[in-house]
Amino acid sequence: MSILLEVIAFDINSCKLIEANGGGRIELCANPPEGGTTVSYGMMRAAREAVQIPVFPIIRPRGGDFLYTPEEIDVMKKDIQLAKELGMDGVVIGCLEADGQVDYETTAKLVELAYPMDVTFHRAFDQVPNQLEALEVIIAAGCQRILTSGGANTVMEGLSSLLACIKAAKERIIILPGSGIRSGNIAQLQQLTGLNEFHSSARKLTTGNMEYKNPSLSEGAQTWTVDPEEIRELLRNVKSER
Repeated sequence: MSILLEVIAFDINSCKLIEANGGGRIELCANPPEGGTTVSYGMMRAAREAVQIPVFPIIRPRGGDFLYTPEEIDVMKKDIQLAKELGMDGVVIGCLEADGQVDYETTAKLVELAYPMDVTFHRAFDQVPNQLEALEVIIAAGCQRILTSGGANTVMEGLSSLLACIKAAKERIIILPGSGIRSGNIAQLQQLTGLNEFHSSARKLTTGNMEYKNPSLSEGAQTWTVDPEEIRELLRNVKSER
């Protein structure tokens, strides 16, 4: 079975680098320090025009937790509609109740609105009190995929929970491991899980081309981009057949 590597993009150049170096899908985000929020309309449109591979924008109106107000949910609905109109292949969402349970009602409504796009439930899943119960709720809501680290900081730390989720899913939903996946551990992870989709940031810090920097200001000029060699190495190190 072919391996699909999903990579996060925070800018247009990263989208192009991901496609050019073998990435199979893009999770499109803004604001890396906040864990990713929804990009602008202009960015979403430019990304769609820049690449042919699937693009899944994250639909997250702000950083912080995943308990959203009615007004924020309305923003998410509008962003999903824009994604659909722009020809996105899917969206990435995640909504919780105050007690950490999956917000079934909101999730199901967003999935319905997103159709026929795919819907990935993102790492809000790693904040729930019981992942196996949450998995059933997400399946019932109609999502096609769950991005998870197994409830830990990294996939390798959450491996036992990840394996339990894979077993419980019984191929009813795709379990997409993410967080801390790099070229040095992806082959081991594939061997342990038997999965064929993986999520990586493959990112690095870079400095722009500005020649002048105001010495009186402390703000940095670095930004996140993807590392083309890391993408290629990730794909080299994972088996294309299993």
